[in-house]
Amino acid sequence: MTTPFTKMHGLGNDFVVFDARARLLDLDARQIAAIANRRTGVGCDQVIIMENPDTASQDADVFMRIYNADGGEVGACGNATRCIASAIMLETGRDEAVIQTRAGNLHAHRAPGDAITVDMGPARLGWRDIPLNEERDTAHLNISSGPLRDPVAVNVGNPHAVFIVADVTAIDLDTHGPILEKHPLFPERANIEAAQVIDRAHIRLRVWERGAGITQACGTGACATLVACARRGLTGRTAEVLLDGGPLVIEWRADDHVLMTGPVAISYDGALAPSLTAPSPADTAED
Repeated sequence: MTTPFTKMHGLGNDFVVFDARARLLDLDARQIAAIANRRTGVGCDQVIIMENPDTASQDADVFMRIYNADGGEVGACGNATRCIASAIMLETGRDEAVIQTRAGNLHAHRAPGDAITVDMGPARLGWRDIPLNEERDTAHLNISSGPLRDPVAVNVGNPHAVFIVADVTAIDLDTHGPILEKHPLFPERANIEAAQVIDRAHIRLRVWERGAGITQACGTGACATLVACARRGLTGRTAEVLLDGGPLVIEWRADDHVLMTGPVAISYDGALAPSLTAPSPADTAED
């Protein structure tokens, strides 16, 4: 039996989306990684599974389960939240949706120009909230790799370390990203941002996502970057963040909630071959 999916993306940050609300879908890390493989699978940055919301969350429309390309489950993904919110709005005919995640319920609404705005919740800045392995000033972490030094730590449903640089194009993220992602200070690893402040309303950003590598866009990374730059006094509390895949508008409100606005797109619908969801030989042997 084949398994239907939809390929979606937000500014090139791409997802394989499964709807498991009516049909149980149990994928392990090996199967997730096989699906995400760009040569032998479908190919994506994250695999997303839509599930029925927890009955305790009465206002949620759907639960969004998020897996990085390496098979690890994570709590938040901004671009995926916009995609799933858009799918729910198309399904219900409403202009708003509530997406339940491991990081909490995220409220979304349709914005002008077919964009989607998501309230990503409050930015968390305490060292335990990031989390870090020890108490540190999260506005100035004393860690570095090559030209990347003195980042700001922010949690927007997942941990981020934002490095302010003079020129993002001069940073070898392929080299320094994986080193910093796995720095001993981060018990859950971290997403790594290299951010160049163009002016107080514009930021150029490149992102190394934990478990995925360099991506065309990262919604939570853009949110964390605006918060980091505002904390340093380099920007106001609203700015356009220009990623490799395009711009997101980020607002850090006075109540500390971070709003993210940007586009979504459906690439195509497809069906997985049974081989991509088959149990591993080891699993079969154990059974």
